[in-house]
Amino acid sequence: MSTKHRITLGLVCLARKTFDWQAAAGIYADMRKNLAKLDEVEWAVVEELVIEPEDARKAAAFLATRGIDGLVCISGTFHLGHLVLELEKVLRKPTLLWGLDELPYDGGKIRLNSVCGVNLNASNLYKAGVRNYTVVIGQRIDEDWVDAIRIIARFRTAHVAILGYRAHGFFNLQVYDPNAFKELGVLVDHYELDDVWGQKIEEGALAARKSQLKGIFDVSGITEAQLDKVAELSAKLNAFLDAHSIDAMAIRCWPEFAAGYGISPCAAMSLLQSEDRILACEGDLEGALSMLAHRSIGAQTPFLFDFSQVDLEKNFALFWHCGVAPCNLWDGKCVRSLDTYFAGGKGVTADFVLRSGELSVLRLDSSGTEYRLFIQKAKAIPMEKELRGTYMKATFDLPVKQVLDKVIDNGIAHHASVVYGDFIKPFRALARITGWKVIE
Repeated sequence: MSTKHRITLGLVCLARKTFDWQAAAGIYADMRKNLAKLDEVEWAVVEELVIEPEDARKAAAFLATRGIDGLVCISGTFHLGHLVLELEKVLRKPTLLWGLDELPYDGGKIRLNSVCGVNLNASNLYKAGVRNYTVVIGQRIDEDWVDAIRIIARFRTAHVAILGYRAHGFFNLQVYDPNAFKELGVLVDHYELDDVWGQKIEEGALAARKSQLKGIFDVSGITEAQLDKVAELSAKLNAFLDAHSIDAMAIRCWPEFAAGYGISPCAAMSLLQSEDRILACEGDLEGALSMLAHRSIGAQTPFLFDFSQVDLEKNFALFWHCGVAPCNLWDGKCVRSLDTYFAGGKGVTADFVLRSGELSVLRLDSSGTEYRLFIQKAKAIPMEKELRGTYMKATFDLPVKQVLDKVIDNGIAHHASVVYGDFIKPFRALARITGWKVIE
């Protein structure tokens, strides 16, 4: 079953009858059959070739009724320059300009001249101030572009929330809400900590969560009262997210939480994140959005970490946080436990080593009104359970000092989303569409 965000893409094929438009029509029919197999994409298809400006206007009017997230514009042959501009005038969506490989020559005449059509479209759009187009040449669609559209669409449809505020003193996690709306289409809703603390839960929910926690963790390091609190908070957070249809939420988890509720939310967040909830600690809204972006392209169970340690001699970093990583990502070897090592015994964190494997790191990060994407490939390698909290030892393709320098020199915030697997290229494609800076 796919876990990617479902999107709707428009599809048109442009042509001109001075070239081999019949061959282009046949190619287009075959392409539609192949594109129909693409995972989690609904197609709004203009089946006839778009040849005259009036055809383009009709196509634009049709596609406008379908609520498309992006436009795939095939240059079946060379064509009039009006066509892509008529589409852009109405649709105003990111566009993939797709050029075809040339067919064998027929009597000394070029048959498609498709790439020249792409060149014309790109130049017309660029000089009209439209820069959110991407180009692909060949037989296959650019699936990284498709995934980039998923990210853009998910931001615009997600219900994103912040509970409380950013953590005390974490000025670098502050988000300018109007700019998040302008750049991402994200409208942030604010809730108070009391809204979760006072959330009503169904009868039996607390007992079910308590039993679940005891089945996952060694709870001998906390009291029965603390276990009850973790179970209760897990149930309350889950019910709150459901009641408000929240897709991603950042939580001000300190300093008030432990004092006001009796425990920190770390262990409850670890449990709920293992159930596919997107929860960011310390009020890190852009951390939550980074996790949401990972999730939209099929990455499983994203979570936030700190660069807590770098060993320059041994060339590794410690990805650590105070005990909030999803408990299903445990390495399967160490003991998963709950502990109270901070906040005066009210910490109640998850403690375990995360499993080894290929990693992708992302931080969607703003500075003023500028958005940047920090991306890196990494690898989690085995380590012993030596610390409290949740953590892994990671190596990079680059020397770890170079990675840290990129973070520090560009003022990237101290949290990033990490997932298992290779999820790098869609963010390069996203940056081409949005004009954001890529740091890698």
